[in-house]
Amino acid sequence: MTPHVSVVTPVYNGEPYLRECIESVLAQTYPHWTYTIVNNCSTDRSLEIAREYASRDSRIGIHDNETFVPVIANYNIAFRQVSPESKYCKVVAADDWLFPECLEKMVQVAERHASVGIVTSYNLLGTQLMFGEILPYPTQIMTGRDACRWRLLGGKYIFGAASLGLFRADIVRRRPAFYNEANLHADLEACYELLEHHDLGFVHQVLTFRREHDESLTARLADRMNTYQPNRLRELATYGPRYLTEQEQTRRRAELLRTYYRYLASQVYQARDREFWRFHSARLAELGLPLSLPRLAVHLVVHTLDLLLNPKGTVERMLHRLRASHAGSHRRD
Repeated sequence: MTPHVSVVTPVYNGEPYLRECIESVLAQTYPHWTYTIVNNCSTDRSLEIAREYASRDSRIGIHDNETFVPVIANYNIAFRQVSPESKYCKVVAADDWLFPECLEKMVQVAERHASVGIVTSYNLLGTQLMFGEILPYPTQIMTGRDACRWRLLGGKYIFGAASLGLFRADIVRRRPAFYNEANLHADLEACYELLEHHDLGFVHQVLTFRREHDESLTARLADRMNTYQPNRLRELATYGPRYLTEQEQTRRRAELLRTYYRYLASQVYQARDREFWRFHSARLAELGLPLSLPRLAVHLVVHTLDLLLNPKGTVERMLHRLRASHAGSHRRD
């Protein structure tokens, strides 16, 4: 029998992109799916759009939250809508979409390899192709341990973001809260947990599209505050003991701290506000690595010398930031 897939989309005020997301599910070459859209008290036409499609296709259902919940909590509500008869679960965020063969190709890999708990693929982030040649073609499987080691040691991003993966539904059902609601990067954390006991499957095709825009959670918080820097250290502190040797952990921690302080030094010239510095100081303290002003000063001197001795590069970086800022303002207008 062809296995059933539950597709879920959590949405809050996704009107500009929701139609494209839903249409991408309807366009799947794989026919055995049901689709649940979880509306988180949207104040735009998201619910109206979802109801329009549900009225035309019986495979589409709607869960309408009675009260507004934080974004990660809404993902957990979406995971709880996975159909009891489903063998697989596929998330697609309301501002993302799937290429037509996504479900078909991912299910094929999962069905071939019983040890696989997550299947991912090449991905488009805006116009950028994500993931390099991670597994030599036509290899479709990587042990969970190797996948986690690859990520922890600085390899390319091969799992995490919500719209990337296909999960085995029984794994989703076993976790009362699939995502840790206290962690903004809960999608990545869940994969580390699952890959301790399961392998990673990979499809050598571009099967998912993730959108970059100013209204997304990533743009509003993760990019603005750069939560990625402290989260890499958090990943290492949490999962390094499971997947890395002590020597590897020590070396990688030193690398990450150098990168982190280099970044913080660069932000001194950006006149970042107190909220920014409080955020990073607090994150470092939580990791037992309090912000070191002498260390920051050393990197600031190095950064200043780079600005003075490489004026061409400095001007190019300034122009790049100005263009990015102008483009962002234009999109908001």
